[in-house]
Amino acid sequence: MQIIQFVSTGLFWLGYPFLFFCKVSLRLIGAVWEAVQFGVRRLFFGLRKQLRPLLHTKVLPKISLPRLRVQLPTVRWSWPHLFTAQNPDLQDAVQSERVAKPSEEQKSESDLFSYEFSATSTTSSSRFAHFRFELNWWWKHGAWRSAVFRRRQITEHMALAAPLRMPLWSVGLVLVVGMGVGGAYWSYQTIFIDLPSPTAIDSHTPKLSTRIYDRDGNLLYKFFKDENRTYVPLDEISPYVVHATLAIEDAQFYEHVGISFRGIGRAFWHNLQNDTVQGGSTITQQLVKNTLLTPERTWERKIKELVLALAVDARYSKEEILEMYLNEVNYGGSIYGVEEASQWFFGKSARDLSIAESALLAGLPVAPTAYSPFGSEPERAANRQQEVLQKMADLGVITPEQYEKARQEKLAFRTGQYDIQSPHFVMYVRELLVAAYGEEMVSQGGLEVHTTLDPSLQASAEAAVVQELSELARLRVSNGAALVTDPNSGEVLAMVGSRDYFDSANDGQVNVVFRPRQPGSSIKPLTYALAFEKGKTPQSTVDDVPVVYTTQGAPPYQPKNYDGQFYGRITLREALANSRNIPAVRLLAELGINDFVNLGEKLGITTWNDPSRHGLAMTLGSNEVTMYDMASVYGSFATGGEKVALNPITTVYDYTGKQMYRNPCVGAVQPCNGERVLSPIAAYQLTSVLSDNQARSRAFGLNSVLHIPGQEVAVKTGTTNSLRDNWTIGYTNDRVVVTWVGNNDNTPMSAVASGVTGASPIWNEIMTLAIEGSSHHFALPVGLQEVEICASTGTLPCTGCPDIVKTVMPLSQVPKSACDPNWFREGKVIDQARTARL
Repeated sequence: MQIIQFVSTGLFWLGYPFLFFCKVSLRLIGAVWEAVQFGVRRLFFGLRKQLRPLLHTKVLPKISLPRLRVQLPTVRWSWPHLFTAQNPDLQDAVQSERVAKPSEEQKSESDLFSYEFSATSTTSSSRFAHFRFELNWWWKHGAWRSAVFRRRQITEHMALAAPLRMPLWSVGLVLVVGMGVGGAYWSYQTIFIDLPSPTAIDSHTPKLSTRIYDRDGNLLYKFFKDENRTYVPLDEISPYVVHATLAIEDAQFYEHVGISFRGIGRAFWHNLQNDTVQGGSTITQQLVKNTLLTPERTWERKIKELVLALAVDARYSKEEILEMYLNEVNYGGSIYGVEEASQWFFGKSARDLSIAESALLAGLPVAPTAYSPFGSEPERAANRQQEVLQKMADLGVITPEQYEKARQEKLAFRTGQYDIQSPHFVMYVRELLVAAYGEEMVSQGGLEVHTTLDPSLQASAEAAVVQELSELARLRVSNGAALVTDPNSGEVLAMVGSRDYFDSANDGQVNVVFRPRQPGSSIKPLTYALAFEKGKTPQSTVDDVPVVYTTQGAPPYQPKNYDGQFYGRITLREALANSRNIPAVRLLAELGINDFVNLGEKLGITTWNDPSRHGLAMTLGSNEVTMYDMASVYGSFATGGEKVALNPITTVYDYTGKQMYRNPCVGAVQPCNGERVLSPIAAYQLTSVLSDNQARSRAFGLNSVLHIPGQEVAVKTGTTNSLRDNWTIGYTNDRVVVTWVGNNDNTPMSAVASGVTGASPIWNEIMTLAIEGSSHHFALPVGLQEVEICASTGTLPCTGCPDIVKTVMPLSQVPKSACDPNWFREGKVIDQARTARL
């Protein structure tokens, strides 16, 4: 009964080809036993053919036997047999267990000893008895030993040992039958036993939503909230939507039977040749996958998908399948079905969509996150739309004139309907989840994700950006961004990717936190960190005088200070605190560009991938970086030289409440799982310079927005020469704040003064709130000593020293003696003191 069950089930699903094969298999099952016996005989007596060259071939009889014949539908076997009633001598041999020697008359008349009997006249049991007797006789009388070892004439023993011939196709037939039966059983147990009915497509289980929360448990966004869907018939959907969907998803939709063998073969060949995985699913397969099957990626699930696609295609018309697909497919977030997508993106019915609008929607289902026009990279949506339009034009569903018009059309997206908090942060977290668990799991798995976002700090950062930009509008500054992290745990506490996420006219969806921009002088601390790592101190000196660098094949490079002045011989503390350009370039030329780049990459910079762009101007910010990377760099300074990877996720649970992920570093007060990238001494020396308000007063004054009263905070600004980017980055032991202002289209601002306007006021407001209620000071690490020295001599101070400063030095470099008071009594003596210091 089990065989009948799985065979009948297989017939239902695999169709007429498999049905015919099973019919043939059933008719041949009765003959399998006969074929097995025949094969055993063939193998046993085939030894004779192999041994013939070793024996006296003249005395061996030549026996030619008829071939196996099979006729369908009635199976009849006719084969040679050694024991029949047609030969009295052989009958006597059977009775007396001896073999009579063939007569000379028989040998001369014919060398053939062939005896036939029909499978219809002799029972299987009798044939098996004869065969068993024959084997016993051979073993008992040692004929095989005589043949192999004594090489004697074996006419008496081998007269009846003629090789039985079985055609090769007969053996193959047996193997095919066995494989067919085994394959049918495997298919039944693996594929068909729990295969859902294709009729279940009419009422499938709805997908589960993924929820993202901030650190206080407030819901930020709920993906696939209620599977918002408005079902519309196919004739109420714009034909452009149908053409665009078929063009990009399944151009042979009306030609195949639910599965495309051409598409499967193309995908298989592509996957063999490339690392990226390409699918070959038809629209019917996608409908089956979305409605009847789970999102798991296994061969069993794929085979079920193919089988169900065949059944669905046979049960439903092409128009019905297409209608169900367009009403079922997801277009991103909680948007299901083309009608809901049309209302959500464009505020109109699906019947009124233009060619350009239809092309954009048709390109979304393959990867709603990546191709969303409201994602962090809206240009990917535009590129995808152009790809769909090109496909439509190539297939001839639109004219060249329609294609050109649609390509130039400016899409007007609907605004004001989004129920989402901290959208740039939410989309960033979603991208991380998709990378970790896949699009289908995030879209349908019902994940519950808790993040590190601080809601009050996020609100303050958003307000600070909007407020400062409103005051900078007259200076042609249209956008700003902010990022706040905890350097010890890597938590992302606030992220403002742009002024207004929903301002599509100004690319508000672009998350500037991840966009490469020139950092200006905010990259200079990296040069000084390298200098301190190599043994220099804040009191080491460098020349602030004109210099020209020449490189073969390149024009001369002459760095300039932003104020056009030169300070002469100054300390590294003065050079960095006042952001002098020429000393930074001189220092990099001395230290080496390769070491500078390597340290930057160790600290977290990921954008310096083009060695042809490496040069001395890098210390002034010529090579682009991201705000995210700069948060990692300055975070490493804040932790005393340990880099902690940034992570915005606290925990992830599946829909059953089972914990899938937990961030072990949340709440850490010391660097968690950090990587040592800079020595504690070098990191603190850098921090002591960046937090020295007195040292930077020459350029910024004592009461600039870089100074927070009662707090010791390290900070650095940066503005590009082209006025396209303005940065301020600062940190304490447990907070890093990165701010930026500029324009998304890279147009220059009219005027922004670092430390006065632009990113600095935003930074000041956010940092003040981030450390409110505390009195922060950087702790001195072991191996350093804070000491007062005479800046003119580099020694301990003495009476008459005009410039006494505090600095930090390694214990081995602390001066042991004071300066000579006589050096400062006359001007010429002061020059001697300076010479002595140098």
